[in-house]
Amino acid sequence: MQPLVIRNGRVIDPAQRLDAVADILLQDGRVRAIAVRGQAELGRPDGAVELDADGLVVCPGFIDLHAHLREPGFEYKETIATGTRAAAAGGFTTVCCMANTNPPIDTRATVEYVLRTAAREGVIRVLPVAAITRGLAGCELTEMADLAEAGAVGFSDDGKPVVSGQVMRRAMEYASMLGRPIMPHLEDPSLAEGGVMNEGPVATRLGLRGIAPEAEEVELYRDLALARLTGCHLHVLHVSTAGSVELLRRAKERGIRVTAEVTPHHLTLTDELVAGQWRSAAWRLEPYDTRTKVNPPLRSAADVRAVLDGLKDGTIDCIATDHAPHADVDKNVDYDSAAFGISGFETALGLLLGLVREGEITLPFLIERLTLRPAEILNLPYGRLTPGSAADVTLFDPEQEWDVDPQRFLSKGKNTPLAGATLRGKVQLTLFGGQPAYVGERLQGVLNLNMGWGGK
Repeated sequence: MQPLVIRNGRVIDPAQRLDAVADILLQDGRVRAIAVRGQAELGRPDGAVELDADGLVVCPGFIDLHAHLREPGFEYKETIATGTRAAAAGGFTTVCCMANTNPPIDTRATVEYVLRTAAREGVIRVLPVAAITRGLAGCELTEMADLAEAGAVGFSDDGKPVVSGQVMRRAMEYASMLGRPIMPHLEDPSLAEGGVMNEGPVATRLGLRGIAPEAEEVELYRDLALARLTGCHLHVLHVSTAGSVELLRRAKERGIRVTAEVTPHHLTLTDELVAGQWRSAAWRLEPYDTRTKVNPPLRSAADVRAVLDGLKDGTIDCIATDHAPHADVDKNVDYDSAAFGISGFETALGLLLGLVREGEITLPFLIERLTLRPAEILNLPYGRLTPGSAADVTLFDPEQEWDVDPQRFLSKGKNTPLAGATLRGKVQLTLFGGQPAYVGERLQGVLNLNMGWGGK
């Protein structure tokens, strides 16, 4: 493949604390050189193609520690092929897929199936998260050492809690020996039973059964205690409540080995959306729209404020989408019967850039939480643009406005409550190992003309 020189972009690389207009040379699947304008010059190697990135942000490819690709077994919702293309359209070059497939990712054979399928049909890197318990039943541990050897980067029964404290303790002991994190779905089933949205005034007004914040917090308290006991790395999925943030803050102060993530929707959307109320007059949903149904549920404004503050002060380490695609048949039913989940890959960046424009966080901070920090959590050699690193690169226009039309999603899952919203910030190019995984409209003609790139 021809070398590629990306010129005039705003290059942000958290690993180097770099935020400057610079030129980048990509060659043989690697970042070869970066030259900051006014400090150094980057030549043009023989046969290189140049790409003018004026007005674009150039950063490491995003890393998502928590997503559902649905394959094997639920290919009518999503496949590894469609899911990775959707992820690339959102700027992601590495995705960790959860184990709640059919069959679950609870055997070496299933881990190997996911990796083979991703290598053959995917356009980005897929890292399997294997199940904690066989069949996600919460009773018998999987062969965790065998799963880790096969390529599992962590263990989770996400979608279902591990109710037994004894089972969770043993899981943490084994995971600690293997150097892999436990990534639990935090939900006390007796407290959450029958709930479909956040417990509070909005649920009362709508006549819907609520899920109390304590359903998450009780399980988190237990798992933090077990992490302290075992020394296991606990990675907390989709933090959603103020109480959870406070528990995490105290746990980190005590030296417990814990990291945590938050989703774009829990950082920006509240339970008022279930009632069809939101701050933008140009974007409305009808009450009881099942696209707002997610687990953990959209919480109160106070919870949203708390998780955002937790992200800003480092209590919460990174952002992950919890991309949960569903077919129409799963959502076009009454609210109580609808599946939980939001299709999140393709709207994540636009939603999060709203926090930058509001002055809540800086753009370099956001990119760090989408790249370097998740890489550090799993000890991955990605999430950076340092010379010699993999050429996993995302280019996006932070000012481009676009209307969310789920029918144009590359994901099979069209289930987003953002349908009809206008977001600002759009990915224009995602490179995985120097190869195009996604090419946006602005660059498509240029790249196809100059390089013959059509993607994988």
